[in-house]
Amino acid sequence: MTYDLCAIGNALVDIIVSTDDDFLRTHNVAKGGMTLVDNERASSLYEQAGAAVEMASGGSAANTLVGFTSLGGSAAFMGKVGRDQFGEVFAHDLHAQKVHFVSPPSPHLPTGRCLIFVTPDAQRSMNTFLGSATEFGPENIDAEIIKNSSITYLEGYLFDKDLAQKAFYEAAALTHAAGKKLALTLSDTFCVARHRAAFLDLVNGSVDILFANENELKALYETDDFERAVLSVRQHTDIAVITRGAEGALITAGAETAEISAQPIKAVVDTTGAGDLFAAGFLYGLTHGKNLAEAGQIGSIAAAEVISHYGPRPQKRLSHLL
Repeated sequence: MTYDLCAIGNALVDIIVSTDDDFLRTHNVAKGGMTLVDNERASSLYEQAGAAVEMASGGSAANTLVGFTSLGGSAAFMGKVGRDQFGEVFAHDLHAQKVHFVSPPSPHLPTGRCLIFVTPDAQRSMNTFLGSATEFGPENIDAEIIKNSSITYLEGYLFDKDLAQKAFYEAAALTHAAGKKLALTLSDTFCVARHRAAFLDLVNGSVDILFANENELKALYETDDFERAVLSVRQHTDIAVITRGAEGALITAGAETAEISAQPIKAVVDTTGAGDLFAAGFLYGLTHGKNLAEAGQIGSIAAAEVISHYGPRPQKRLSHLL
């Protein structure tokens, strides 16, 4: 088969909980970012949190692929699950959304999970136990899928492990050898802070399309000046897609720039998945002959849908919204 998009990322089950700032303070949960935790910490937080609003297969790159297929694109995912019920749920959910996923489960570690605490201001605070996702390495890459995909998309969250970093460079080499495009999302400012030099090396040498929010981009180039960060990224990658929350997004490609307005919605309920779905929309547009502004508009529509409800995946068929 051939695919418009394939992605490599953390295979996780998302557990979304509606809570308040008091809970975050009481349980020492860092607000607004992603914190890696061990199995014991994840289990403790889950027991203390109360009833989940939603539980479904997740992970940033997988969310992007679900949005991509909801728009009508074809997609494949590469990630690692455990030999457990969560792993079965993850695979079933992707297959139900027409995302190709076949991976031998890990016999050693359980499937990873992400506890997402959503506060009344719609901020999401993530505590992630990576589990079997940490075992993903070069041997788990399906070279045929990469060769037969227009774009390969890498999830920055996976970059926390040396084995995964090797897999990223292997995927980059396969992608470019096949004459295809490589995309990367920086995922999180804390992730950028942990691996800034390695990310810069990957961006400068291999990445054709970079996704980041404003803070992630400034962290990558160690500046508080957004314009300076934009000037820097223009020199290092063909296309940069920078999301800016309520201010929309800025897309640059050489001398070309497109400013994308955020779609108006009645209320922001949960920002989980906003960047993932913007990437889905933009990549769908790019792989279907749209220019930068048109692709960005599709991204904005997809992001607006997902922040209007709980959960990181669309509840409406996105192709109908176009």
